[in-house]
Amino acid sequence: MTQTTRTPQPRARVLGMKEYHPPLGNRDGLRLDFNENTIAASPRVLEALGKISAGHLTRYPERGPVEVIAAKHLGLAPEQVILTNGVDEAIHVLCQAFLDVRDELLLPIPTYTMYEIYASSTDAETRKVLAGEDFAFPFEALLEAITPATKIIAIANPNSPTGSVCTREQILTICARAPHAIVLVDEAYFHFFGETVMDLVGRIPNLIVSRTFSKVFGLAGLRLGLLAGPVELLSWIRRVLSPYSVNSIALACLPPALEDTAYTDWYVSEVRAARSEFVTEIEQIGLKHWPTQANFVLTQIGAKHREFSVAMLKRNVLVRDRSSDPGCDGLVRITIGTREQMQSAATALKEALEEINWKQEKN
Repeated sequence: MTQTTRTPQPRARVLGMKEYHPPLGNRDGLRLDFNENTIAASPRVLEALGKISAGHLTRYPERGPVEVIAAKHLGLAPEQVILTNGVDEAIHVLCQAFLDVRDELLLPIPTYTMYEIYASSTDAETRKVLAGEDFAFPFEALLEAITPATKIIAIANPNSPTGSVCTREQILTICARAPHAIVLVDEAYFHFFGETVMDLVGRIPNLIVSRTFSKVFGLAGLRLGLLAGPVELLSWIRRVLSPYSVNSIALACLPPALEDTAYTDWYVSEVRAARSEFVTEIEQIGLKHWPTQANFVLTQIGAKHREFSVAMLKRNVLVRDRSSDPGCDGLVRITIGTREQMQSAATALKEALEEINWKQEKN
């Protein structure tokens, strides 16, 4: 009797998932493509790294004591904070804990790709609300899209790749309109915006706020993020979260990074100044862009967006082509670094546009 050999297959939802492929290759140039800190972490972090012993690495990590420090930094109770392996893990475990069959993730788009990807690994559906041509937050349309099936509403504030924001009053209204749903406010770029709803954690029963330490703090390589929310909601997330997903090196580096407020304040001030100067430069060129409250600016290159990205790379400047995002055809996002870095970037940009014979497209 002949048997047919068949390899094991994943769940149907996994078969249908989109794959995320970050751009690979040499990233040793001026890194204006991933919105990272473009220089370095605090010198205190480097000191902490130097104090890590070989014996320290033989122990399993304990996130609890560092969660106490992070919570105090945010003005919250330790039970209201969970440290995660980057905000990506935070989004993943949130979806795993709360999204079930017939549930919906409500998502204003374009936005951070991983919300939809992690939701697609569950039995829930994603319902999208497209922003207008100006990329303003689609507040009214989002309210109209809320249904009894809405389980999570994910709001990046400021949003990526657009840099647009949702107001505090709008967030409060969304939370009130959907008491049966978790409202996740992802404040990855909070420091460059300066406005937060972190003070509402615990006061609004369905509000969860996420933060990353990959941007201002310069710890992208250590993979460290945070969820803050009501104790009851976080207790369910802890059930699906690995107890050891945040490594010992990351935990050792976070306290000194949080303590060095002088460094983070300087970096934020530098980026904000550079953002203003760079926007002035591209406006003089005639390059269309959108208002931004983050450490990046979204620009309209048009049909030659790929040629532009290649021309910038030839000048050792990395930028991010966002043309595959909804409503973003021909758009390129440029991270903002220091003033000196952005002066170099502006020079490269002018040369790249000249090389590709760029002309402003008519809308």
